[in-house]
Amino acid sequence: MKMKIVVFDSGLGSLSIIKAIQKKTKSDIIYLADRKNFPYGTKTKSQLYKIITDTIEKISERFDPDVIVLASNTPSLLFREKLPKNIITVLPPLEKIQKASNVAILTTEIVAKSKELDNYIEQFSDLEEVLKINCSELVELVESGKFLTHERDCVKTILKVLKDEFKENKIKIATLSSTHLPFLLPFLKKYFRGVEFLDPAEDVAIKISKLEKSKSTRNSLSIYTTESPKALQRNLKSMGISNKVNLFS
Repeated sequence: MKMKIVVFDSGLGSLSIIKAIQKKTKSDIIYLADRKNFPYGTKTKSQLYKIITDTIEKISERFDPDVIVLASNTPSLLFREKLPKNIITVLPPLEKIQKASNVAILTTEIVAKSKELDNYIEQFSDLEEVLKINCSELVELVESGKFLTHERDCVKTILKVLKDEFKENKIKIATLSSTHLPFLLPFLKKYFRGVEFLDPAEDVAIKISKLEKSKSTRNSLSIYTTESPKALQRNLKSMGISNKVNLFS
């Protein structure tokens, strides 16, 4: 039997994780885009905790998966001590950075302001100083699909959010600590050539490959959303994904 994996976040972010998983292992993946609750990064902690725990419960009852991937850095960081042990989370890959300075974490508004992120950073004592940048506007560029159709607007917003911060703090390394942000990598690499961008997706894929029960030759992907299946279908189609989008309630 192939592993059954549910990957969910507030929208398109899950796809960056799914892509990495499919490179490492063959499995049946169920992708849930919780668009009804987008964006996670501007909710209060209590609102978001209820959303995440309710969603995990519904996923478990509906699909009975072997693994659930919480493919959002925001709840992964805020609730990592409170989540069930069988949940795989997505966290900034700071363990890959040894004795570095001029590091930025690109994240959502709620995480950038949180004590949970400060506590997480403190685990990595080799890091001299870490800049936290609220990139909620960049997450919106991806979820709205503007990154596919409005290049000029995307570049303008990216430079507004990052250019001065990167320049003033001489940033050399930046973690993509929203799973939406890897979709902006072509822009980021073009306009910030001296910066190394770290994507945590491969770490998640490696964890899952170690759990693999049996070898298979094919991947499968089923897609669900909590709101507006047709709108998600349009965005996915423009990204080359033609799978049917089902409503999850």
